[in-house]
Amino acid sequence: MADLFKLQIITPERKFYEGDASMVELTTTEGEIGVYRGHIPMTAIAAPGVLKIHEAGGIKEAALMSGFLEILPEKIVIMAEVAEWPEEIDLNRAEEAKVRAERRLKEQSGEIDIVRAETALKKALVRISLTK
Repeated sequence: MADLFKLQIITPERKFYEGDASMVELTTTEGEIGVYRGHIPMTAIAAPGVLKIHEAGGIKEAALMSGFLEILPEKIVIMAEVAEWPEEIDLNRAEEAKVRAERRLKEQSGEIDIVRAETALKKALVRISLTK
């Protein structure tokens, strides 16, 4: 197994995850990334997507909706607006959010915020994908 690094994921409500990982995969505003120990220092903006944490015992998946990440050679800190384990996701609520977002996108009236509706749809799809 690859060298481990410290991973810390913090939301406004709680310390979501703290432990050792060999790799983390997530979606940023620039696209999908995978990070190993020894990565060059950088910051990035998280976008809605599935977060994959590679641990010694396997891969844990979670929904990561938005936030910022600081990548250092031996530590990654993700300050997330929302992070959820699959068992914390309410599938019915996610499916209702998907329907609402799709309806708003179809209407496309001048009052609809398209970016907001697209983001809501992405978040709903991430949640739905993790529960199946």
